[in-house]
Amino acid sequence: MKYDLQQMYVRALALREPWIRRWTDARRYTMPSTDSDMATLFDATASDAADNLAACMYSLLTPPESLWLTLVPEGPDSPNAEIATAALRANLNESNFYTTVHQCYMDLVTLGTACLFMSENPIGAASAFSFTAIPMQDIAILPNAVFHTATMTAVDIIQKYPDWTPPREIMDKMKQNPEYQLRMVQSLVDTEFTAWIDVGGDIENNIVAHGTFETNPYLIFRWAVASGELYGMGPVIRALPDIKTANKVVELVLKNATIAVSGIWQADDDGVINLGNINLTPGAIIPKAVGSSGLTPLTSGANFDVSQIVLKDLRERIRHTLLADRIGLLSDKEMTATEILARNADMLRILGATYGRLLHEFIRPLCDRGLQILSRRGVIDKISLHSDAELKYIAPIAKMVADNETLI
Repeated sequence: MKYDLQQMYVRALALREPWIRRWTDARRYTMPSTDSDMATLFDATASDAADNLAACMYSLLTPPESLWLTLVPEGPDSPNAEIATAALRANLNESNFYTTVHQCYMDLVTLGTACLFMSENPIGAASAFSFTAIPMQDIAILPNAVFHTATMTAVDIIQKYPDWTPPREIMDKMKQNPEYQLRMVQSLVDTEFTAWIDVGGDIENNIVAHGTFETNPYLIFRWAVASGELYGMGPVIRALPDIKTANKVVELVLKNATIAVSGIWQADDDGVINLGNINLTPGAIIPKAVGSSGLTPLTSGANFDVSQIVLKDLRERIRHTLLADRIGLLSDKEMTATEILARNADMLRILGATYGRLLHEFIRPLCDRGLQILSRRGVIDKISLHSDAELKYIAPIAKMVADNETLI
């Protein structure tokens, strides 16, 4: 093994650690998954805007039609691009690609980085491809490496890698508990694949599988990247301070509303009024001793009129950062050709850099791996986007780019 996998793995985890906290906060306010997160979420502006932006990215980049890409042959001796195009489209359409990629777009918008795993189905399946959206908390990356960590039962690992012979101590634990859990790491460094059981440092004696990939099955793509960073920065993370503040403002407004509804009361501690028996309900009659002041309302000094102004400003900034007011779904009203061109120009100005990055990090690797799988299975001749053909991407956002270049 020419790589020090353990050292690379530890370094990748260390570089990912600061992002885990950001991802946790971003998910909490846009995609709450636990009861505790739901209980502390008071404002759904960010959640709604993030879902809207993910839907827009889906419709602009990978709409569920069969004509969103085509291959253009480079020369007369190039492989048949029409056959390759038809086979690639057919296998993508028959796969779970269009249902899975939306999960990645949600991660892309929320976390700034998404991972789509493209595996190969057994011969005889409806499609040669199978796709899985990998949670980013299970992925750690370096410039030339991907580490995928997963907790699996020993039985599942044996089924996935039948050539693996578990050590005696693992076999003994499996006999005691068939659902015995193991932490497995799958790494891809350049084209070299290694899977091992993570027991804390010893990789050589815990390798489950080893091999090579001609193309990378981990399609990792990012929204925007700061200089020197490996992980992407998404709109939700950029808007996180406003999202947290808006959530807190709504929480305080609701608390103030409960005071306005039920009020705050005071009573003399004269030993006559039993506060435990007082029930503040409409129409209730509360007895009091003669000469006693009984219950008297306490005026609250809170004034939350300004909260609506603050909240309106926060929500507008959140929706602006998440592009809800700029590239929202098409309105129902009819638009003139000039209005459509102006709208497309605005969308390209906003999404131009992101589109270029996704084309390079997502679309081309997706097509490269799909063509490689199909050629190895004998469905098409071997074809390369680097030498044999040119990818002509004709999704809606690509058409906008072409129209804009034509006008210029």
